[in-house]
Amino acid sequence: MKHYILGAVSAVALVSAAQAQDSLVIGHALSPTSHYGVGAQAFLDTLAELSGGTFTGEQAPAGQLGGERDMIEGLQIGSLDLVITSTGPLGNFVPEVLALDLPFLFRDYDHARSVLDGEIGQELLDAMGGNDLVGLAWSENGFRHVTNSQRPITTPEDLGGLKLRTMENAVHMAAFEGMGAAPTPMAFPEVFGALQQGVVDGQENPITVITASRFWEVQGYVTLTGHVYSPAVVLASPILFEGLTEEQQGWFMEAARASAAATRAEVDRLEAEGVDLMRANGMEVITEIDRAPFQALAAEAAWPVYTDQFGTALLERILAVE
Repeated sequence: MKHYILGAVSAVALVSAAQAQDSLVIGHALSPTSHYGVGAQAFLDTLAELSGGTFTGEQAPAGQLGGERDMIEGLQIGSLDLVITSTGPLGNFVPEVLALDLPFLFRDYDHARSVLDGEIGQELLDAMGGNDLVGLAWSENGFRHVTNSQRPITTPEDLGGLKLRTMENAVHMAAFEGMGAAPTPMAFPEVFGALQQGVVDGQENPITVITASRFWEVQGYVTLTGHVYSPAVVLASPILFEGLTEEQQGWFMEAARASAAATRAEVDRLEAEGVDLMRANGMEVITEIDRAPFQALAAEAAWPVYTDQFGTALLERILAVE
């Protein structure tokens, strides 16, 4: 039995977990061969093994169930079981998570993973419980970079006037406004078509997403700005999760950790191979820039979006993690 019906709460989605164990659906926005696809399959395989086959399932990849915001809403009302999503739209539901999207907050992958795997990451997962979501584990997209169809980007001035797709995220939009671009928020399933039709000039995403989406077909230039570290998160519907036994909940959490580990390993692989892959497909890749002027403009514009509402305590804790 599949537990997803778009737009309405299904009576099927409200039955007890004992009645609804034969097949789960895990949704995400990318292809089944992407790092999300690798993570989703690791979740399903691990859960099936731990449960002795009681819990099986399948992926609903490539935005089949809507954009990430749509899928998060589906979890809240119980019309979807599980989602792997970026944190971009999640800040609209769990405002504390907006801290993770601040530009130039994380020094490198080791810093980001240490924060998310530690006390701070667990606190943020716990905060999701107050917003009709169950945060199971932190996963990953990687550091975000800028692509466009118009010109090489080496300074903030080069961003001037570019219509740049961003996620539906106030912090990201403020950062690019500060750097001179014209941010245009839209759901991920719309992005390729918008780039193809010239509705927007460019977009920003990690190498993992750029390569999985074959953006070289509609973009000529990529600059490795590394302006934001982009986590992902494995989420469950509280309607599903709260109906599980304590042992079963443990299986789901262990499966989510296995998913995150598999995704991060795939991110590492794609990061190592991605630049050559983008160049091989015709993109001009700029790997070395002076990040200081980007950082100054982006931080000045975007950090107050968070600190004016939540203060600086969490950011200071994140910066202090070794």
